[in-house]
Amino acid sequence: MLALGRAAPYAFFMRHFMIEEPYSSAAIWCRRLALFAIAVASIGIGLAKLGVVDPLSGLAVLSAALLVACVAGLFGFSAFVVIWRTGMRGTGVALGGLILVAALLGLPAFLAVQAIRLPMQNDASTDLVDPPDFSRSSAALAARGGHANGELPQAWREAQRKAWPDLQPIMLDLDISEAWPLVQATVAALRWRVVERQAPGGRQGNARLEAIDYSVLLGFPDDITIRLRPAAGQTRVDIRSASRYGRHDFGVNPKRIEKFSTELQAQLDAR
Repeated sequence: MLALGRAAPYAFFMRHFMIEEPYSSAAIWCRRLALFAIAVASIGIGLAKLGVVDPLSGLAVLSAALLVACVAGLFGFSAFVVIWRTGMRGTGVALGGLILVAALLGLPAFLAVQAIRLPMQNDASTDLVDPPDFSRSSAALAARGGHANGELPQAWREAQRKAWPDLQPIMLDLDISEAWPLVQATVAALRWRVVERQAPGGRQGNARLEAIDYSVLLGFPDDITIRLRPAAGQTRVDIRSASRYGRHDFGVNPKRIEKFSTELQAQLDAR
């Protein structure tokens, strides 16, 4: 009985001083790298949005962050293997890191799907027979940094017809003198930067508006030209949107044209 009484305190201390299983180092590094990648991506996007660096530099920083995120993902999956085999702690840590990695890689994954699903082109127009030309005036070229958009390639026109059949000229039951302020109000509502305006006039009575829109994430500039033509008591409105960088717009330009058409209808209904 005495021996049992003396052994009880030792059992008590053994229970309380039992060494816990260590955390998986791979899980810890997964979370650290994921947080670092998020911080780097935020800095790159922030600097580009504030105009401190140009969009291409911001994209380079973001690409570096995505590379770090991929490494973090490898550490995360390695952590699960180690934890499964050894019983180490760190499942929650690794899972948290992988959630951050997934959040950061979500946009590139979406763009990859869009690149596969949509044709490779970076220029779209409502008029594929006679697309509106971009102004080459000194003011327009200066606003576009000297960039001059060329002809819309025939192959891209055919690709657009198949992928975006609903992109058609916009017919307004208004004289061009009434349609012109409506188009300007639409551009203002969309917060596009107006580069050049040409009010209705001249021998044909046409009007034109040049503008620039910027991507949400890094501020990449896309060029827009809008052409108005009188047509027997109506006004035909054609819009063309072209990306200044890259060969694939991931559907941004057709969607911008659809957004313009929707807002134009809203402005018309509000008259």
